[in-house]
Amino acid sequence: MPPTSCQSCPLRKRSIFSPFTKDELTFMQSFKTGELTVEPGTTILMEGSNSPQLFTVLSGMGTRYTTLENGRRQVINFLFPGDFAGLQAGLQHSVEATTDMTLCVFRRDELWRLFRSHPDRAYDLTWIAAVEEHFLGETIATLGQRDAAQRIAWALVRMYDRLKAVGLETAGRVPLPFRQQDLADALGLSLVHTNKTLKTLRSKGLARWKDGHLEVKNPGKLADLALVEHEKPQRRPLM
Repeated sequence: MPPTSCQSCPLRKRSIFSPFTKDELTFMQSFKTGELTVEPGTTILMEGSNSPQLFTVLSGMGTRYTTLENGRRQVINFLFPGDFAGLQAGLQHSVEATTDMTLCVFRRDELWRLFRSHPDRAYDLTWIAAVEEHFLGETIATLGQRDAAQRIAWALVRMYDRLKAVGLETAGRVPLPFRQQDLADALGLSLVHTNKTLKTLRSKGLARWKDGHLEVKNPGKLADLALVEHEKPQRRPLM
């Protein structure tokens, strides 16, 4: 199958992403060097490396994680369609495919051309990095200030909203192919505690995560439990 052209990119149709000008589309097509298709479990970026490539997730999902000194894996967050990966030089985390993934590939050494010719798009990279930092800050606040039920509700409502925004929601259900252990790691909880809390959320009719799908019956009530505002996600750039 030939690579998807930037003009026909299915993600561009989603209102969550800022539109491209004609000149920007032409540039992005020249900036893109190809596509990479990988199977579940494939390492896309390795912690500590300075990858010559940058990626945008076209389809599929993955995890960002770091390996601790004792060899344990600490999940940082999750990758969804439209997410950008590899921006930080000397990467402090690894990226692994959770499902089959297709990624748009860009050359890191072409970034300066982007900054020179399309400074607004280059600024988008700064925005992406800032949003990742904000998400990390919110995660730290979650670990420090929310109890287990609130932490899990926060993570589920954030992931549900993100997946809905890229068109993956049907009748209140979104694909969520991660393991409970991944969510437990990301939220600083034990697997047992995570499992019990998910059962509680299910019994209350708030959320049901089973067989790789998350069903949210009432996003507003789940957001209330998570102590967050349930609002339309902010429009964001697409690289």
